[in-house]
Amino acid sequence: MTETTSPHAETSPSTMGASFAFLKTHLREYGILFALIAIMLFFQVATGGILLKPVNLTNLILQNSYIVIMAIGMLMVIVCGHIDLSVGSVLGFVGALAAVMIVNWGVPWLLAGVICLGVGAVIGAAQGFWIAYFRIPSFIVTLAGMLVFKGLTLWLLEGQSVGPFPAQFRLISSGFVPDLLGGAEMNLFSLLIGIAVASLILGLAIRTRRQEQTRGINDEPFAFFAVKNALIFAALVYMSWLMADFRGLPNVFIVMALLIAVYSFVTSRTTFGRRIYAIGGNEKAASLSGINSQRLTFLTFANMGMLAALAGLVFAARLNTATPKAGIAFELDVIAAVFIGGASMSGGVGTVVGAVIGAFIMGVMNNGMSILGIGIDWQQVIKGLVLLAAVIFDVMNKKKG
Repeated sequence: MTETTSPHAETSPSTMGASFAFLKTHLREYGILFALIAIMLFFQVATGGILLKPVNLTNLILQNSYIVIMAIGMLMVIVCGHIDLSVGSVLGFVGALAAVMIVNWGVPWLLAGVICLGVGAVIGAAQGFWIAYFRIPSFIVTLAGMLVFKGLTLWLLEGQSVGPFPAQFRLISSGFVPDLLGGAEMNLFSLLIGIAVASLILGLAIRTRRQEQTRGINDEPFAFFAVKNALIFAALVYMSWLMADFRGLPNVFIVMALLIAVYSFVTSRTTFGRRIYAIGGNEKAASLSGINSQRLTFLTFANMGMLAALAGLVFAARLNTATPKAGIAFELDVIAAVFIGGASMSGGVGTVVGAVIGAFIMGVMNNGMSILGIGIDWQQVIKGLVLLAAVIFDVMNKKKG
């Protein structure tokens, strides 16, 4: 006989118990999201509602855009079982190169931007070459790169700040999506984009669930799935409404959204992405199964260099100048964001969305503590403790498994 399931079974106590059991077994994946929500609620209350004001929310996105961009690339490097300590210096060097080309040499900003992205990819490829094909530890190679590009930035700028940039170049970081619908008090076009994106994400989640159920690989209770996606949809629409109430969606927010979508697809739905996870999980077994681990490692570092270059352009456009000190200690925030977002130190584990959430946890903490007037000294202490707690959670979770 075949069992029939009552339509009311989805909301029964046993289903709720199944939801909690599912959450317990997937704590690594969902715990970080709950942590972000809890931290945002805390600072929203502690700052008297300032955190989620439209102006501050927009500022929060602009302040963390370059960290998010680099965290996406760093996630792939760490999943592959490596680390890149040079990203902050590469960011500063590319920003300096863009400034010299655009301001001093008069190169058109679009051409200069394309050249800078190419330079970033070449830098990443050069480092990846020694790591992938000569087995030199990534820690050593990228530590050397960090020192080299710090020095080259100082040499290129001759110890001086170079700027300002043309208005069109600054729009990369400071521009907003124009309102094509002519809203009087609200950017209706930005709001419409936000609702469309939220609807698309919801639709893709439903489609993915159906496909997984057809293949018999979905163990997520319906009640948990429904609540989770309803909250995500509501949060995205609410954020879009808040930003539309100010000036609309920032241009860099659109860039970040596209990168998150593309790299989430690459890491979860393509052979390239699955092979990176296989290398991080067990490189020897991956190589024996026919995966070219050297080429994939090489490409992962080239990709990291390109994204560090993009972050350098965004950061330079935001400051409207290139400075010799740009990018100092950024690599620490990026690496912390990836580990806080659920990546494992041993490789093979982590998601793009998790890395982005980790970056925003760091950003919300920085922003909230600054609003509360907490000094930079204690901010560093608190951020260090949060990173340590994330790594301890990863180790303890692995022991339980």
